[in-house]
Amino acid sequence: MKMRMILAGSTALMIGTAAWAADSELLVFDYSGFEDPAFHSKYIEQHGDSPAFTFFGDEEEALQKLRSGFKADVSHVCAGSVTKWVESGILEPWDTARIPAYGDLNADLTGTDVAAAAADVYFVPTDFGSTAIAYNTEQVPAEDVASLAVFTDPKYAGRVTLPDNVDDAYALAYLATGTTNWTNATDAQFQAASDWLRAVHPNLRTYWTDPAELSQLLATGEVLVSWAWNETLPTMVDEGFPIGFQREAKEGSSLWLCGYVNLKDGEGSEDKAYDFLNAMLDPSSTEALLEAGYGHSNAAAMAAYDDEALTAVGLGTIDAPVLAQLPMSGELREKQSAEFEKIKAGF
Repeated sequence: MKMRMILAGSTALMIGTAAWAADSELLVFDYSGFEDPAFHSKYIEQHGDSPAFTFFGDEEEALQKLRSGFKADVSHVCAGSVTKWVESGILEPWDTARIPAYGDLNADLTGTDVAAAAADVYFVPTDFGSTAIAYNTEQVPAEDVASLAVFTDPKYAGRVTLPDNVDDAYALAYLATGTTNWTNATDAQFQAASDWLRAVHPNLRTYWTDPAELSQLLATGEVLVSWAWNETLPTMVDEGFPIGFQREAKEGSSLWLCGYVNLKDGEGSEDKAYDFLNAMLDPSSTEALLEAGYGHSNAAAMAAYDDEALTAVGLGTIDAPVLAQLPMSGELREKQSAEFEKIKAGF
């Protein structure tokens, strides 16, 4: 969590079952960690309790569960998946007139307005973060992470890791092969990115699945270099670990953007769905999100924090290419997902 605290299925099920003991009129389908009451304090002020939460491990799992008949009211989703979720027919558009902060949103962070990409607004962004090179500064010189080629460097064989997440992995691979906009990636660009990931695969210690696992890999010294979410930076700093977070490799770094969608067949209160979304977008959520390592899509609220504060959590201004993990075609997403599974299996 991003954000995106990926859990094993059995653990997610256990937590999801326990999470029903809350406001029974709204069920939020989410990544674990986003049930934090500080993220939606205005909702609690209005209704006296948090909504009920149930959790998924990744967005493909969530989509398949919803398509098979599972009922929830709103769901967290990241921008790269939005097109596929819209095409699945399980969403209804948000009414932006019911979202007071809508005009304050920095939906895209790089110039393409995700939230207004279509006449109907199916996706309202709430949180974002960066993905870049996290590394052990005592054992990895800064010059080695000046390029994304560090992931193929034989010097670090068995001491590097990538996220077990197709969007993050392909964001890295596209950047490493010279593509900074994946929304219109050609077949040749997709093939170059896939070939690069195949070249990296033998160099990996593992594919990490959640930030706690990554922190452990770094702390024990098993891993020296990782493609990591920015939340790793403040976490490891707090633990006294010599962590570097290189967002300005010459090929660049990426930004992910996530938010909430309105599920068509939800059985809860539509009014409370808007209350929850509006609470997430309220300035009262900004500091709590930043403390957890997430940027807030409310640009007006974020303006209260200077670049030094944002840099401390890996979200400051940089001078390097940025690949924004924006919506892509369903066809390209399917190709990337299928290819990534092959690569992980050694093919």
